[in-house]
Amino acid sequence: MVNIEHLQTVRVPASNVYEALTTADGLSEIWTNELIIHNQIGLINEFRFGSHDITKMRIEELIANKKVVWQCIDSDPEWIGTYISFDIQEKNGKSFITLRHTDWREVTPFYRSCNYNWAIFLYSLKSYCEDGEGLPYHKRKF
Repeated sequence: MVNIEHLQTVRVPASNVYEALTTADGLSEIWTNELIIHNQIGLINEFRFGSHDITKMRIEELIANKKVVWQCIDSDPEWIGTYISFDIQEKNGKSFITLRHTDWREVTPFYRSCNYNWAIFLYSLKSYCEDGEGLPYHKRKF
């Protein structure tokens, strides 16, 4: 199995980061504004990227201000069965977010594209948390 890992530092408390990753307001500014978000383990979050591109993530773990874990249950076939986690550690008023996208079957062109786009996701998260405006899908140039 192959994994993607990125680390981002954000100059806000962990509670701000956790809220951004677990609410419709936050995720619509970070990732896509076409979404259905829940904040309960076992429920399914839905993210749309255009009219026919939907990603469904089951919430596997929520530890307030520390961790969010999703399992992809519907999306591009390469994503199905993979896990996306956000580990948040706070120190001196800063948050250190480790994003992991684990259990890829192999390195493919799509894997490489997603690796890049997860870095953009973390940049968007940082911008949203620090400046109040992220860079979601509908504002990006591809």
